[in-house]
Amino acid sequence: MMGSNEANWDARTPVHLASGFYGLADGLDPARWFAPFEWDDLGPLDGRDLVHLQCHLGTETLAFAERGAHAVGLDLSGASVRAARDIAARAKADIPYVQANVYDAVEALEGRRFDVVYTGKGALCYLPDLDRWAGTIARLLRPGGRLYVVEFHPLLNALGPKPGADEGPELLLRHDYLGGRGAVLRDARYTYTDGPAVSGATDSYEWMHGLGEIVDAVVGAGLRIETLREYDELPWPRWPDMTRTPSGWWRLPEDAPRVPHMFALLASAP
Repeated sequence: MMGSNEANWDARTPVHLASGFYGLADGLDPARWFAPFEWDDLGPLDGRDLVHLQCHLGTETLAFAERGAHAVGLDLSGASVRAARDIAARAKADIPYVQANVYDAVEALEGRRFDVVYTGKGALCYLPDLDRWAGTIARLLRPGGRLYVVEFHPLLNALGPKPGADEGPELLLRHDYLGGRGAVLRDARYTYTDGPAVSGATDSYEWMHGLGEIVDAVVGAGLRIETLREYDELPWPRWPDMTRTPSGWWRLPEDAPRVPHMFALLASAP
C-alpha cells in the first residue's frame, strides 16, 4: 500500500508543480501556507534544527529556512524530493531533502536529532500506524525538542476535504471519523489541486485517525502535550460559500455551524 502511495505521489508531482493551487509560476510565497498561530506556537526558529516530515514540494520547508531554521525535508516520493530541491535552488535556500518512508526517518537522517519536528496538512492520513510514527518522532527529537503537528481535522476528513463532482454545499458526513477499519482505497486520478488527471498510478490508500488516536500515540511515545488547538479556517475554500478572512484563509459564513477544519498539536520531549 505504501508502494502504491509512493507511485501515486510521484505521478501527482508534475500536476501539482503546474497547478494554480500551489501557484509556483506566480512566485514563491511559502508563508501563505501557515496560519498566524503557528508562528506563535513555534516561537523563534533562528538557528534551530528542524525536520519537516512528509514535506512533498517543500513549500512550507522554505518558510522555516526563511525564518532562520536549519531545515531538512523528508518525503516518500522521489519525484517530490527532486522538485523540492529545484524549488529550493530557485529560492537560493540551502535545504537538504531526503527521500524516505517516514518510518525509516531515523536511519535515513543518519541518527541526527532535531529541536523541532514539523508535519501535517494532509500527512497523517497516509500513515497506517500512528504508534510507530510517534515512536519515530520521539527518536528524532533532542531532549526538550518539540513536535508540532498542524493537520486537517479528522472531522474535515469525515466531511470530505475535497468536494465530489455531484456534491452540494451541505455539511454532510461522508467518511469515517474514527479509524479501525483499515485502509481506504481512493481513486486519485484527480488530486486536491486543479489541473489535468494524474497519468499512470492512480491508486491511493488512506487511513482514518480520530483526534483521540493521535493524542494517545503522541503521549504513548513519551511526549508531553503542551497545546492542542482546533481551528475553523482553511487555506482554500472547501465550500463555495466560505469567505476570506483577514488572515488570507477561508471560513464558513457566520450563520453556518462552527466546526473545526484544522487542529494543531504541540508536544515536547523529556
